[in-house]
Amino acid sequence: MKTLRLVIIITVISLSASAQQKNFDEFADDFVSGYKALKMPQLDLSYVTNLQHIGTVAQIKDQQAFFTQIKAGLAAYDQTRLSPLQKTDYQLMAYETGINLQRVDLELRWRQAAAQEVPIKGIITLPDGKEWYAYYLKRWVSDDVTPDQIYRFGLAEVKRVQAHIEAVRKQTGLSEDAFYKQLDDPSFFTSDTNEVKNAFEHTRAVIYAHLPKLFSVTTVPSLQIKRGEAAALAQTPGYYNNNTFYYNLFDKPYNKRQYDWLFIHEGVPGHHYQNSIVAGTKVSKVQELFFYIGFAEGWGAYAEELGKQLGAYQTPYDEMGKWQWDIVRAVRVPLDVALNYYGWTDEQALAFWKKNIRGQDDIALREIARVRRWPAQAVTYKYGAVQILSWKEALAKKQGKNFNIKNFHGRILNHGSLPLFMVRENVFKGNG
Repeated sequence: MKTLRLVIIITVISLSASAQQKNFDEFADDFVSGYKALKMPQLDLSYVTNLQHIGTVAQIKDQQAFFTQIKAGLAAYDQTRLSPLQKTDYQLMAYETGINLQRVDLELRWRQAAAQEVPIKGIITLPDGKEWYAYYLKRWVSDDVTPDQIYRFGLAEVKRVQAHIEAVRKQTGLSEDAFYKQLDDPSFFTSDTNEVKNAFEHTRAVIYAHLPKLFSVTTVPSLQIKRGEAAALAQTPGYYNNNTFYYNLFDKPYNKRQYDWLFIHEGVPGHHYQNSIVAGTKVSKVQELFFYIGFAEGWGAYAEELGKQLGAYQTPYDEMGKWQWDIVRAVRVPLDVALNYYGWTDEQALAFWKKNIRGQDDIALREIARVRRWPAQAVTYKYGAVQILSWKEALAKKQGKNFNIKNFHGRILNHGSLPLFMVRENVFKGNG
């Protein structure tokens, strides 16, 4: 422990020594080495785990000293005199410094209050619970947002998704009751593993064939399709990991309406495509330190909106599969704020769920528990996706006939993993 603190102290001293006289690249290198020396735990989905991983008061004060000195050092540089790559490093260091100083202040209060066991009934039950939630919201979303803003955003998104669901229902010509009854028809479900895999492979072929319409880069590493075996992930219809898309077929029949949207989100042009582009992007040592979930999950959810252009959603029911899961994501946004910041009870949350989602009561309590256990994480999907949609609309309006969807997607993906406010800058930079 003494050796680690000595390394950190030496780094802090070097960073404080007349930053104006130092080369910015050297300053960035010092940030990287100093940040690594702190050996801070990675952000976990669970707030309980994160609190359990808080270091000693001495370790937290070392982090506070480091980021305080970084903040002072950054103030010595004029961003207008930096190269584009240096400016990216500057913005990343400034963002991480600000958010980490917010965190260490909360952690010091937590430690100095001699807290006992971590309350497991929700972040709202913590001392300074509202401040903790506001911090987590910014950290997960990677943008400057407040709980009140996100709550209002969530309510608006619920209405938007409900309007899409109603439009799909009208395509079928069925009444509301008949429509939702039809969604439970056995023809939409299968327990045949080969049928499920073949369907996803068909979706993959269709998407790949249409990819050149929307993207400049159309060659990506091979994507395998396999049946998932991780029982701990059984509550999700599928997931992506290491160039492989896994579909989860366990004890319940598989919903065929998941074929299109799920492959798009997890595979191409969702996470697999995004990861492939990001992996091929040359970034600095500073940027290599960080991964931004708001950017990643926002892109995955945005990609689903491209389904029709990519040859998917051939029937109203295929499209309904996307909106049926999207209404869950949308409702989770105001619920996240309400449960973790406003102090709603589970009963209030369940009533809100039933008011806004039809036909999915079976997963309501599970999703409410998830939101309490993983505060702010569920916001990333909808917030990031709608940000990208709004940028596209604004840029298309600004550029008119010169708007190029391939260029727009490149502006988002070609700079590596970044906080959303920096992705926004890249979208509108130059001719944007």
